[in-house]
Amino acid sequence: MEEQSLNQDMEKVLDNLKQKFSEVRAGRANPTILNRINVEYYGQPTPLNQVASISVPEPRLIVIQPWDKSLLSTITKEIEKADIGINPMNDGNVIRLSFPELTEDRRKELAKDINKMAEEAKVAIRNVRRDYMDEAKAALKASEITEDEERSLEDKIQKATDNFVSQIDDLTEKKESEIMTV
Repeated sequence: MEEQSLNQDMEKVLDNLKQKFSEVRAGRANPTILNRINVEYYGQPTPLNQVASISVPEPRLIVIQPWDKSLLSTITKEIEKADIGINPMNDGNVIRLSFPELTEDRRKELAKDINKMAEEAKVAIRNVRRDYMDEAKAALKASEITEDEERSLEDKIQKATDNFVSQIDDLTEKKESEIMTV
């Protein structure tokens, strides 16, 4: 077991959580909510940011300007299909996404969703910990390491787990405060 691969595996979980958090609509216009939208372009699914320029001219507005005007209706349909909670407005030149003010109920609902995502990430971190602990026990059983080395490995694994769970808690707290104070 390498400490570096343990940290990499746990870092992947943390990066995944950061990505999910960036897609949560916090009342402000954030172009990352469009990251998962692909548009059919010359027969290939292409990320939206590769067929259009995406800008945020105002805090509650995203403007999408496709380089090929024939894509306007396709982009509009894909945004509607993605179910991001905002209806696109197509004026023939650009698509506008206007973000409404969040209600208190919606803020609380988003906070619950964020906590759920954080809990899933913690479970994933604990699963990584379990896999590495099992690996250490197997190495002990195969007489590849001593009991002291196994204990030392388990301590390192637990410290890494605690560190990443703490980072998840910090991220969650930051995202919750962002949602509740927008």
